Amino acid sequence: MSRIALVDDDRNILTSVSMTLEAEGYEVETYNDGQAALDAFNKRLPDMAVLDIKMPRMDGMELLQRLRQKTSMPVIFLTSKDDEIDEVLGLRMGADDYVKKPFSQRLLVERIRALLRRQEAIASGEVATTEETKIMTRGSLTMDPLRHSVSWKGRDVALTVTEFLLLQALAQRPGFVKSRDQLMDVAYDDQVYVDDRTIDSHIKRLRKKMRTVDDDFSAIETLYGIGYRYNEE
Repeated sequence: MSRIALVDDDRNILTSVSMTLEAEGYEVETYNDGQAALDAFNKRLPDMAVLDIKMPRMDGMELLQRLRQKTSMPVIFLTSKDDEIDEVLGLRMGADDYVKKPFSQRLLVERIRALLRRQEAIASGEVATTEETKIMTRGSLTMDPLRHSVSWKGRDVALTVTEFLLLQALAQRPGFVKSRDQLMDVAYDDQVYVDDRTIDSHIKRLRKKMRTVDDDFSAIETLYGIGYRYNEE
């Protein structure tokens, strides 16, 4: 049974969403501010966190930043309709997805299920028995899908599930362009709708992480209006 942490200062959301998730078979932990959640996470991490952005004591942005210092577990943001800047910032900081308020609880459940399914497949090695299971080396890049590990020039880089899948899709065929639609298919199930900006934000975050180990990282090229490609050294 997967454990999901739900962090929101709206008690109605905590109550209704936790009931829905428990009915789906998940174990749910609820917190009404970021600090309370962080205190609990320092003792035991959940399998996934669903975070509101605007909360007292510690907001979702700061909580995400603290989490990304020690874990790549999936994180979904809950945002209001006026939080577009925060959505982009959150994705750049390492959130895997976001859902706008007011939201369909069924949509939230599908996004949670999709992220957990990918995380579990990578952790257990239950991925397609193809080239995707093998350790892949592309120039300075090494990726091990079964261990969900990435290194660049011998230095480890911690990626979220979504970032890992996007980098893997691009690096599998160096020099070939992947459109945003193709990358959406790689990173998200058919039931989950995301827009171009979501993919762009994940790519920006991915580049930023690679540049933490190499300031000159430039292997991922943007082709404006077309998509992205990986250029092997």
